[in-house]
Amino acid sequence: MTPARSRMTTPAKIGIGCGGCLGLLVLAFAALVVIGLIVGPLPEGADDPQTASSASAPSSAAPSSSSPAAAQPSSEAPAVESDEPSEAPESSAHPQAAEASQPEGSSVPVDDGANSDSAEALALLETLDIKGRAPKTGYGRDLFGPTWEDVDGNGCSTRNDILARDLTGIAREDGCSVTSGLLRDPYTDTAIDFTAGIDTSAEVQIDHVVALSDAWQKGAQQLSEQHRLAFANDPLNLLAVDGPTNQSKGDGDAATWLPPNRAYWCPYVSRQIEVKAEYELWVTQPEHDRMEDVLQDCDGPASSDPEPSSTQAPEESAPQPAPAPAAPGGSFANCSEARAAGAAPLYRGMPGYAPRMDGDGDGVACE
Repeated sequence: MTPARSRMTTPAKIGIGCGGCLGLLVLAFAALVVIGLIVGPLPEGADDPQTASSASAPSSAAPSSSSPAAAQPSSEAPAVESDEPSEAPESSAHPQAAEASQPEGSSVPVDDGANSDSAEALALLETLDIKGRAPKTGYGRDLFGPTWEDVDGNGCSTRNDILARDLTGIAREDGCSVTSGLLRDPYTDTAIDFTAGIDTSAEVQIDHVVALSDAWQKGAQQLSEQHRLAFANDPLNLLAVDGPTNQSKGDGDAATWLPPNRAYWCPYVSRQIEVKAEYELWVTQPEHDRMEDVLQDCDGPASSDPEPSSTQAPEESAPQPAPAPAAPGGSFANCSEARAAGAAPLYRGMPGYAPRMDGDGDGVACE
């Protein structure tokens, strides 16, 4: 009987065990399906705004989580934003970098000083015609109008106007005539105490920076009488200077004469160029080349050369004024005769001088 009982119980145990295994398999499969349904649809709904917002909610709350991994997502946020920087935040966040991008010194005006003056003079020089010197035939001082005409109508002669402009501490007589003053002579860089008088007026003379005779041979013959009068009395072309130095200049141009004061070469040459440009006069080739050399060296070592320098250009030697020819009977009949003899201007004490030819009584006749 015992064996029969055993055969009945064994199949029952086996049936119950297999059913339990099947149940576990079904439960496991169901769990996988549920997990697949939960996890699987999320990527498909990523474009859905609601899904995106619901998915982002946990990450926004992540910093408050106690999980170490959730406490660090903010370290990557700036890296994403820096891929598309805006220009405004960068300039406001880095003001020093913004200032560095400005051209250096752009807010400070550049002061070229003498450089700009010489550069302008060089440029103007290139506008002047270069020609040969015309004959001096027919030249006379009277072709440039009366000596020291009152062209500005102020009641004073041009000579006194220039003396009043160039001298300091002046004293005047009759409201016009300069009787004394101090000249800082640009040609010699010396101080000259000027006092009008028979023996002293000639110590300070009014120089035509571009000499009248030089102008006549370089285009002034084609000017009208009115233009020649203006040229002879133009303050731009006139300087009060040391008398003997002016006499040594004669009618020389820059190729044959420059002031003894080497520091004044650049202003002197620049003024000559400006005058010639104003009155459409030309220059000779040696004159042009000498002017160019001077202006190119305005700020170079030569301008401060302590060694004594010759005022003569290498091409030619400066013309020396010839002694005035003696006048018949001790004086000339008039200024025309003095000029024809090549003696004008006449200074008090010189042969041929006569007070009757010295219209303004300054000691210089036939100016």
